[in-house]
Amino acid sequence: MTGHADAIAGAEKCLDDFMVAFNARDVKAWEATFNFPSVRLASGTLAIIDKPGWHPADMFTRGALAEWDHSAWERREVIHAGDDKVHFDTRFARYRADGSLIGHFDSIYVVTLENGHWGVKARSSYAP
Repeated sequence: MTGHADAIAGAEKCLDDFMVAFNARDVKAWEATFNFPSVRLASGTLAIIDKPGWHPADMFTRGALAEWDHSAWERREVIHAGDDKVHFDTRFARYRADGSLIGHFDSIYVVTLENGHWGVKARSSYAP
């Protein structure tokens, strides 16, 4: 990945900010880590998130996140990198408030540089 250290650093910071905002349940800050439109492939569904405001405020209290308290990256390995796009092989874990594990989820994240902003453009995971 020689020559792409700045791109990798920018994309990694985006994923750091993504996780911090998600754990803070700050939907506005979390959506600021995306480049729209953004694609999510998970649970057999392809979702195209075309603009901020797509995520409901109650997303943290229902469905797969009903027991969820926080998440953490377990793996973030660069697969490919260019000046304006980085692909990551990731694994994240979801935890309950008592620290017990809900599950580990392998995923691929594509982070792009658009108009000077690093953001999540696509993600595919095995998370519900």
